[in-house]
Amino acid sequence: MSVKPAARPLVAYLAGDSTVCDQPAAPYTGWGQMITSAVRPGAAVANYGDSGESSGSFLSNSALLPPLLPKVGANDPVFIQFGHNDKQTSASAYRNNLTTMIARVRAEGGVPVLVTPPVRRLFDGNRLTPTALHVNGVGADLPAEMRAVGAAQRVPVIDLTARSKALVESLGPSASAQLFLRSSVDGVTDNTHFSQYGATRMAGLVLQSIREQNLPLASYLR
Repeated sequence: MSVKPAARPLVAYLAGDSTVCDQPAAPYTGWGQMITSAVRPGAAVANYGDSGESSGSFLSNSALLPPLLPKVGANDPVFIQFGHNDKQTSASAYRNNLTTMIARVRAEGGVPVLVTPPVRRLFDGNRLTPTALHVNGVGADLPAEMRAVGAAQRVPVIDLTARSKALVESLGPSASAQLFLRSSVDGVTDNTHFSQYGATRMAGLVLQSIREQNLPLASYLR
């Protein structure tokens, strides 16, 4: 009788900002928290998202990318979403940061997946503003830059910007507030961060794209 070692579980790693990370107290919720319940045994989610991180700061933070990379196994997907805190990052710097992350993930045998940032709730009439769509303070269209990097590097891209834009605009300026965090003190809506409901809807958009593109995690989803 021979004993075979247990198969190593697939691990999906998340690299991102406050809209992705595990938040300490409800109702403040990142979408990364809400995908775990959709993952069947045999796979797991490791959320390295961190509030306040930009594409550049995540690269330079010794507590984030350096400890993540050695854990990445063959075919483990690494979902990379930055943009909210890249308010003054130039287009070239943003592309370079993403390209560096892709190279480092691939060097470990992992599968990088780019995720464009979800929209902010900033309306001009019934349409979201350029700021809501992550055209930043120096004029860089960050989702467009990320899509271009994905095409150049042959990396899958989940266009969460486009998917969340469609969702938020379909709800409109008033009803879309339920997706976002609201202060229990003064009732003011935070137009960037998500309520538990909003994070669940964003996670659903990510999971839908994972299934559609048949990314490594797809076969482990409920």
